[in-house]
Amino acid sequence: MKNMNLPNKLTLLRIALVPLIVLFMLLRFPLSYLIAYALFGVAAITDHFDGKIARRDKLITDFGKFADPLADKILVISILVVFVKHDLCQAVPLIIILFREFSVTSIRLVAAARGKVIAANMWGKVKTVCQIVAICVVFTLESVFDIISLATDNVVVLYDVMNVFKTIDYVFIWIATAVTVISGIKYLVDNKSVISDI
Repeated sequence: MKNMNLPNKLTLLRIALVPLIVLFMLLRFPLSYLIAYALFGVAAITDHFDGKIARRDKLITDFGKFADPLADKILVISILVVFVKHDLCQAVPLIIILFREFSVTSIRLVAAARGKVIAANMWGKVKTVCQIVAICVVFTLESVFDIISLATDNVVVLYDVMNVFKTIDYVFIWIATAVTVISGIKYLVDNKSVISDI
């Protein structure tokens, strides 16, 4: 760790935050989702700054190229798994996202092993942003629901609010999933010549 540069330390911090975020989501006490949301915010900030600092200070490393996208995938997928457990996300979008991520990562690794570089494209960034926005929406609504449930014990009101929030959650998750699929297809089309030589 002593010889590791700041961007890579930020990437490792993001990975280290994942178990904490998941823990607070699973504990499910009042406002636990708000705490998890705050930790997710810290993780998202590290994602923004590690790349920015690496480019600015010319600290781009092979470790960073590998660990940064891996950290993003670990963060997003871990949270989505807990969302499925809490019925805030359906299983199908998670499976689609997992399939896309494993497929693209596998192709990249095989290409890299054969000395071929498959560059990321703009759709990859758009995909990540859409996934983060969807996660933020779910975290926000769950945090609001926790606050409402502390203010009232009216079962009918809570049930109605929960159903409205769940519908919104599903819509945003599906939008992120659609963009994830588009980004995967665009990735394959843009790199078909490289992939065909693998």
